[in-house]
Amino acid sequence: MIAASLKANAAHAPRATRDCSDVEWKVRTDLAAAYRLFDRLGMTDLIYTHMSARIPDTPDHFLINPYGLMFHEVTPDNLVKVDIDGNLVDGREGDAINPAGFTIHSAVHHARPDVGAVIHLHTDAGMAVSAQADGLLPITQHSLRWYNRIAYHSYEGIALDLAERERLVADLGSHHSMILRNHGLLTAGQDVAEAAVLMYYLEQACKQQIMALAGGRPLVYPSPEVCEHTAQQYERAYPRAGVLEWDAMLRWLDGTSGPVGPR
Repeated sequence: MIAASLKANAAHAPRATRDCSDVEWKVRTDLAAAYRLFDRLGMTDLIYTHMSARIPDTPDHFLINPYGLMFHEVTPDNLVKVDIDGNLVDGREGDAINPAGFTIHSAVHHARPDVGAVIHLHTDAGMAVSAQADGLLPITQHSLRWYNRIAYHSYEGIALDLAERERLVADLGSHHSMILRNHGLLTAGQDVAEAAVLMYYLEQACKQQIMALAGGRPLVYPSPEVCEHTAQQYERAYPRAGVLEWDAMLRWLDGTSGPVGPR
């Protein structure tokens, strides 16, 4: 399975032998690209984090990585299709999915029909902020996107208990981003592009917070009025996350542009 997964690495992989709709293939290529993008960005945890995407023409089915593959090995063809109950709908012999991943992703996809993609990562900065009592601080322009607009979920252990799903989605509510205490970050988007760009900038905000706190000097906090104004600017003055950025990120993945990174 792993050897087969290394054959296609382009962001827009050509259709192989998979028998699926054009709609599903588009989701497969975008989701596989997200895995490779976050691999290039170093936002991985070997085989233990996961991204999923709902298939629009079969909305009770979603795609997720096969358990045991690292991010750079994920391709449109080897993504596993499961239903909300965890039944394998389409996969290769021996495929399985991370049980904790199923708990988290099935919860969000079941409760939020507006969500097309979910990303959950264990990044260094994200996990560090998840362990800080005050959570994400409104101290940088990146972090102000989430001013009063991010959810928190208390740590309950490794997410193997399906009963946790109810509490997880209750905490998420209508938000598109959540910090899982002592655990990591989660973003939910209308599509893969939105969830991926939200995750990129949420991690940047966490990195900047850790760096600012490490400086050991007093922090400057914008006023609540300015914080709210900035959050509304993100919502009203710009297209939703991913609309402008995704194609550029795919070009970077394909090697036709320069590196992606903070400016």
